[in-house]
Amino acid sequence: MKRILTIIIALPLTFIGCSEGFLDRHSLTQLAADNFWQNEKDALLAINGIYDVLQTRQLYSGNLNGDAGIPMYDSFTDNSFNLWKYEGPGNYVEGNVSASTTGMFENFWLANYRGIVRSNQAITNLPKMTEDQISTAAKDNFMGQSLFLRALFYLNLVTYYEDVPLITEPQTLETAQVAKTPKRQVLDQIIADLQQAADLLPTTQSADRYGHATKGAAYGLLARVYLLDQDWKKAAAAAQDVIALGQYDLSLPYDVQFTEDGENSKDVVFSVRFVETPGFSANETFSSTYVGQPKVDKQPLPNLVADFYCTDGKPITVSDLYNPSNPKENRDPRLLASVWFKGDIYITDVGNAFNGNNVTGYGLKKYIRTRTSDAGIGPAGNGGQDFYILRYADVLLMRAEALIEDNQIGDEVYSLINQVRQRPGVGMPTVQEAEGTGLSQPQLRDIIRHERRVEFAFEGLRFFDLIRWGIVSEAYERMVADNLNGYNPRYQNKRSETFPIPLSELDANKALIQHDAWK
Repeated sequence: MKRILTIIIALPLTFIGCSEGFLDRHSLTQLAADNFWQNEKDALLAINGIYDVLQTRQLYSGNLNGDAGIPMYDSFTDNSFNLWKYEGPGNYVEGNVSASTTGMFENFWLANYRGIVRSNQAITNLPKMTEDQISTAAKDNFMGQSLFLRALFYLNLVTYYEDVPLITEPQTLETAQVAKTPKRQVLDQIIADLQQAADLLPTTQSADRYGHATKGAAYGLLARVYLLDQDWKKAAAAAQDVIALGQYDLSLPYDVQFTEDGENSKDVVFSVRFVETPGFSANETFSSTYVGQPKVDKQPLPNLVADFYCTDGKPITVSDLYNPSNPKENRDPRLLASVWFKGDIYITDVGNAFNGNNVTGYGLKKYIRTRTSDAGIGPAGNGGQDFYILRYADVLLMRAEALIEDNQIGDEVYSLINQVRQRPGVGMPTVQEAEGTGLSQPQLRDIIRHERRVEFAFEGLRFFDLIRWGIVSEAYERMVADNLNGYNPRYQNKRSETFPIPLSELDANKALIQHDAWK
């Protein structure tokens, strides 16, 4: 049975999140510290409490008729359209949000800091445990996981809020007022945490702790941070550290990867684990849909669909294989694994066909359950699909991108991209076959950016990529050109690239100052 990381109600108050902010301001923050952390069981309970935060609606479990989480972050971009705009991305893209009107900003902030609070408790208390209480190997493993998770939470915050309070130890009421820390310093802390985590974590976790972070996860997230920081050499090296472990590959067909049958594949470097069994649910909704129409609130945009090449490796604007009367014919198989077209049977066991009668004309297929017998088909369904934070395909393309940006262009760059293109179930032409050899840095940059778009569509990475590439405004131009009825994307410079600090946090923490773009 798939294992789920859950938090137990009996955790001491030091691990309980607070709806008012990143600090539990209800006092008694030290309660139970003396009678907890007594053995490995206590430590495991605390670590699982950190992982539990990842399943928050506004982080990775998804939502229906509520604040959007990271599985919906492609709707901040030219990849997908948020029909129910009040969920967050739709109103954000149209410029109709403020620090006080959108709960998504507040709950995303709170969830990440809740994870940081729990991580800090573990990082502070684990070193105090003696060898009689816990083995050195278990302590190092738990410390590595805590550092990795704290880094992940801070990466979420610094990516979308930029300067944020950097808190690295448990707080008291007297230390509750914390000013923002410059983004540079936060990134330095993230890097330090991940470097230490990589040293401490094992290459694999035991079967009973599947889903816990590993050395590969730490190196992979470090590569992502270095790319955001534009430190190309270190990004390439961190990605290579993952590759050198020899633990990962792309042997599973692409269309299987985004189903429950793909959750244990070697493409998955780190994921948020969910389970759905009789009498128990982890409340995952990002893979749920409606019987009458697939995933109504998140619809693929036409410009993305058009960006998938034909099977000869050429854009549809120049390929002789493109058939306008049957636009899914002879297309990159990743398109057919990610998007429903009009007439496609999307609920397989009852034969429901998508009629294309929605705003964009396309339905979301990647990650979505396709049978009424799967738990949760319906307006408020829960499911057991894992969400992938880091895949091996991402590691390969991150190394390729870092080498390209560092102008270290050679056969390896082509090989890295080709491994992703030619995995089972995709089989697209190599770069050499489709685009040629001896390509320039700008040409390869365009290729890697296109490859990331079609490989990771609807995986919550597009907004992150656009921000670090500095091309969010270009994405808005494509959204406008799609000319969707009732959709009015409006690029507002930094307001379209950052989140406002929630008004509730500014009220509670007088040391905080709003992001300049949102004042």
